[in-house]
Amino acid sequence: MMKKMECLVAGFVFVFSLIISALPLYAQTYPNQPIQVVIMMAPGDSLDLNGRAISAEMSKILNTPVIPINKAGAGGGVGVDFVAKAKKDGYTVLYTNSSIVYTYAFNPENIPYNPFQDLEPLCSVASVPLVLAVRADSPWESFQDLISYIQKNPGKVRGAFTGVGSVGHFNFQAIHAATGVEIPMVPYKGASPGLTAILGGHVELGTFALSLILPHFEAGKVRFLLTSKKIPKLPNIPTLTQLGYKWDMSSTWFGFFVPTGTPEPIKKILISALEKSIKSADVININQRLGILDDYKPAEEFKTMMTDGYKLAKELLKP
Repeated sequence: MMKKMECLVAGFVFVFSLIISALPLYAQTYPNQPIQVVIMMAPGDSLDLNGRAISAEMSKILNTPVIPINKAGAGGGVGVDFVAKAKKDGYTVLYTNSSIVYTYAFNPENIPYNPFQDLEPLCSVASVPLVLAVRADSPWESFQDLISYIQKNPGKVRGAFTGVGSVGHFNFQAIHAATGVEIPMVPYKGASPGLTAILGGHVELGTFALSLILPHFEAGKVRFLLTSKKIPKLPNIPTLTQLGYKWDMSSTWFGFFVPTGTPEPIKKILISALEKSIKSADVININQRLGILDDYKPAEEFKTMMTDGYKLAKELLKP
């Protein structure tokens, strides 16, 4: 019996040593084929433009093609689910925003993945202030004007958003929690289509990344009523808490993930390439042009930020 146990232990040690000795080989051979970066929003969104810039830098650093692919829909859930179910080999990487947390908080029973279990964060990249915008020719000069109108005309003001659990959905929920007003929401596959709908008069308002909508503001086509955080160049745009409400709208963060179980040596290679790319002069210049705030956080800090956002969303949903 003892000999049998000794053989079993020896066999286990042998297999374990083979696994351990094989791990460095990942680092020696990875990457040896193109890496796809799945961007969970539509082309032209801030996430997309920033993600393409980072992918280009990673291609140079890793000396292999890093190919951005857009998989929009279901508040970003289509792209997230695709990566969550992908091979754990480092060749499919997710680039997403904070919708990944809110979607799961708002609608867990209909989400086929758990962002805290099925995906591993590599790093956060940036944060982007969001603004509540209406057409410049709308009758509302301020947020108070808008709320007063909605109270007298329920159902007449519609908001563009990118699906249940998106950052836009979170912000409409925050406005509802703060003011008590209901804003019917119209789904679009990305912020850019939603913005087009507002400019075309198909919906009345929406929350958008400052980087996406600022050119239309500067051209006099839209008016900002709220912001998720104070913007130095727009000091007169208030936050909800500045107006005396309990809740604020949320800014959005951008971050990279891989499927849970991706080998550590591969993650280290990706994280190193990502950090260099994010901090490169070209990406920083593009971020400044887009109004994206650099906000690099390593995996553990990033995971804490995700958990805090999830708790806030759950608190917002309490009756």
